[in-house]
Amino acid sequence: MSTVIRDNLRILRCAFVSAFADMRATYTWRTWTFAWLVRILCQVTLFAFIGKLIGNPATTEYLVVGNSVFITADIVMMVCATTSWERMAGTLPLLIGAPASPFVVFAGRSVQWLVDGLACSTVSLMLLAPVLGVHLPFSAVLLAVPMVALISLSVYAFGLVLAGLALRVMSARNIIGRLGSILLMVLTGVQVPVDFWPAPLRVVAQFLPLTHGLEAVRTVLHGGSGGTVLKGLGLEIAVGFGWSLVAVYTYWRLVASGRKDGSIEFGG
Repeated sequence: MSTVIRDNLRILRCAFVSAFADMRATYTWRTWTFAWLVRILCQVTLFAFIGKLIGNPATTEYLVVGNSVFITADIVMMVCATTSWERMAGTLPLLIGAPASPFVVFAGRSVQWLVDGLACSTVSLMLLAPVLGVHLPFSAVLLAVPMVALISLSVYAFGLVLAGLALRVMSARNIIGRLGSILLMVLTGVQVPVDFWPAPLRVVAQFLPLTHGLEAVRTVLHGGSGGTVLKGLGLEIAVGFGWSLVAVYTYWRLVASGRKDGSIEFGG
């Protein structure tokens, strides 16, 4: 057992190295700061202006907090794209032919988006909120940062499931990722409270990542009870763990069916 754990940790480390190599190839510190981060802050500002137009400070705060936290989920959902790159590059058959589980590889393949998303959300909460006239207690914002990191992990598990589906339908890989991101933005309390939706959609929201974590973040920022916060975080962990199990099954089925029908081809 210790050998299996050691081997998987070694595979994860190599996947992490590959992920951050992709990050360095995609951005320099200048392009990340002055292009990507600015674009992200503009996205949050766009929705915050809805509250400004309504003239309701509470609505503005709701939108700023919701969209600042959602940013990490939106970025993490790029796991769909980076996972599908392996099939486009023709490396998927090699991963499936290797003795290690492809899930372990893919679980580490896109971790750069976790760091990217957490950084953007943190900057948005700490910098953009005061600029837009939303005054959040600094100590509460600091407490919210590790909570946003937990949300990122939960969404990452959800994204891995969709990425596994995208590997089967490569032509729809970008659509799958964007639809997943939109689903989270609409149903999990980012723009409107979950209670706004009909009962069936409220039930769906309970099983989506971000819903309970975002509610816990709002509770912390408003000085709510620790019990309510811990309950929200516990539910977020449970949801993320559930999606992790689904992700493991998704990649197992991909490998099993690919070996059976020969659908895992070389070449992009």
